[in-house]
Amino acid sequence: MKPFATLTAVAALMLAGPAQAEFALDSRFVDADGDLIADIPTDAAELSDPATLIFAYTPVEDPAVYAEVWQGFLDHMAEVTGRNVQFFPVQSNAAQIEAMRAGRLHVAGFNTGSNPLAVACAGFRPFAMMAAEDGSFGYEMEIITYPDSGIATVEDIRGGQMAFTAETSNSGFKAPSAILSAEFNMAADTDFEPMFSGAHDNSILGVANRDYPAAAVANSVLARMFERDVITPEQIVSIYTSQTFPTTGYGTAHNLTPELQASIQDAFFTFDWTGSALLEEFANSGESQFIPITFQNDWAVIRTIDEASGVTYACE
Repeated sequence: MKPFATLTAVAALMLAGPAQAEFALDSRFVDADGDLIADIPTDAAELSDPATLIFAYTPVEDPAVYAEVWQGFLDHMAEVTGRNVQFFPVQSNAAQIEAMRAGRLHVAGFNTGSNPLAVACAGFRPFAMMAAEDGSFGYEMEIITYPDSGIATVEDIRGGQMAFTAETSNSGFKAPSAILSAEFNMAADTDFEPMFSGAHDNSILGVANRDYPAAAVANSVLARMFERDVITPEQIVSIYTSQTFPTTGYGTAHNLTPELQASIQDAFFTFDWTGSALLEEFANSGESQFIPITFQNDWAVIRTIDEASGVTYACE
């Protein structure tokens, strides 16, 4: 796993022409300190102090699998915070963002691409990310196909079909769209037919089962599916690997009391991964601890991709 790339390393991803979007929080939030995330309300009447905390992990794979994977960590959070903690299985990025915006979700891991929208529209305050033992973190977007598909290079996708996950996904849509345009002069609906699978595991299974001729996916998800024997490496051929991007960002709803937010952060940074189901699952993608991050610095590359791609942060 490579260290996180600097902003200058994404020059090849940028589309020609002027920027089309600028990151900004929804008008319901305040950012007095300029760190690009919603401030904790100063009015006590606006604060939330729930007896039960609801946690959701980004919907990249089977929620039933991850309810079990996260249970030991959630038990630890319950002990540290003194609250009940429940796992909430979400089916889409949009549903996860809406749940936090509506006050039904308190702690979450939002995937790389949906992180800016969650921050802008739901008041998400990310503070942690998974990392390797040496502190390195990140994953790469890969464009994959299957053996004997007739696709040996990215150019071979031209005139055919390609699967994406969802429009809010970085590696499943935004980054590959920018790469295809900047490096290969290829655009969806013009040079190939796009399809949307809804999740990385759906795209990977679709390629492995030869339902999709090619797909853009996060290789961290691919590695975990190999490790669990969901698919075999022999079913997949990788034809492109991107630079390294940040992974899922973990954080809280902005309106939890300062004391509760502090205790939730403490739960993340004091969790003992040794022998845990979390380690068993995420060691497959080289992750074994939580490290502190900031949205302002660590998601700069993603906001730049969004800006170059004309992404807007309209909140409905």
